[in-house]
Amino acid sequence: MLTDPAFIRRLESLYLLARKILGGSLQADRRSTKKGAGITFADYAQYSLGDDYRSIDWRVYAKFESLLIKLFELEEDATIYLLMDSSPSMGSKQTFAKELTAALGYIALNTLDRLAVYGLADRLQPLFDPVRGRNQTLPLLRALEAAGSFGGDTDFTACVRQFEARHRRKGLVCVVSDFLFPGGFEEGLSRLHWHKHEVFCLQVLDEQDLHCAWKGDVTLQCVETGMTQRVTVSPREAKMYEDAVAEWNQSLQKACAQRGIGFASTTPEVSFDEVIRDLLRRGGLVG
Repeated sequence: MLTDPAFIRRLESLYLLARKILGGSLQADRRSTKKGAGITFADYAQYSLGDDYRSIDWRVYAKFESLLIKLFELEEDATIYLLMDSSPSMGSKQTFAKELTAALGYIALNTLDRLAVYGLADRLQPLFDPVRGRNQTLPLLRALEAAGSFGGDTDFTACVRQFEARHRRKGLVCVVSDFLFPGGFEEGLSRLHWHKHEVFCLQVLDEQDLHCAWKGDVTLQCVETGMTQRVTVSPREAKMYEDAVAEWNQSLQKACAQRGIGFASTTPEVSFDEVIRDLLRRGGLVG
């Protein structure tokens, strides 16, 4: 359970590791090119009627008799968007996906970034509205714990379009999924990249995805559509399936590399702690 004290202690240890490894780069680079009343000096500008007289640099005036105002860089909050595959096809991988999402969300909230979490399926479903602050960690864990599977065939492109309609603000978008989308992943990734989001794909697969254990005459049923089909699985068909999955996964890695999108793949056989530690040691969710 995500709200168990033992699980929360594991999350806290990951956050402490994040602080130790990433240090000052824990939070996204928030310095804006916009100038205003921030805290970091950026430049001078000639004083104009209507400007805040408190920004006048009187030392410069005393020396050069010129009215100049100080400009400062504005500090902008980073926004972390976690998109978790909640379609029925996640099946046995769903708990693992929740643990990974919980860990990433916990670190984000503890670094005082804004966080929003969505479920992916045939539509985008809000799981946790945008918030900020350490006091939101328990509500996050409860929301993830209560989240169930929904929808039919996963439509990644439709979900990304709905995401774009909700959020014009650029941020870090982490997609936690098996990425076995019937309609593919290319357009969805391209749209996120085109909108200048920093994107990271965390692929979650299990042995049943990678290897075909069926032999002989079997009836297969799609967990998302309910459709059934009778097939005969010989060693040849099993090998063709495994080759097709390997090719699909290679195309996903290539699509990410071409767009400068970060990528990692894992299975539930690896503990979520180990996955997050490895990501942190690699520098976090970066391309």
